[in-house]
Amino acid sequence: MEISGIVSAIVIGVVIGVLGRLIVPGRQRVGILLTIGVGIVAALIGSAIATYFGVADTKGVDWIEWLIQLALAALGVSALDRSKRRRR
Repeated sequence: MEISGIVSAIVIGVVIGVLGRLIVPGRQRVGILLTIGVGIVAALIGSAIATYFGVADTKGVDWIEWLIQLALAALGVSALDRSKRRRR
């Protein structure tokens, strides 16, 4: 992955994290910085998964890659929310 790919993954990760948080129903007890962090990690891992399956570089918008990233972000936000609830 080139440096421009990493920078774009971080920028996309911010958007992915916020959208992932919106997908999860109910109120989450996860801060915005953790949400952004989850989004960045989900964007990087989702890009790697999409590349592995050969769906990362398509003509037009890479919808499958975005869906993988959104699903990972939603799972990450949900997992963090559950872990915060157990601590209380």
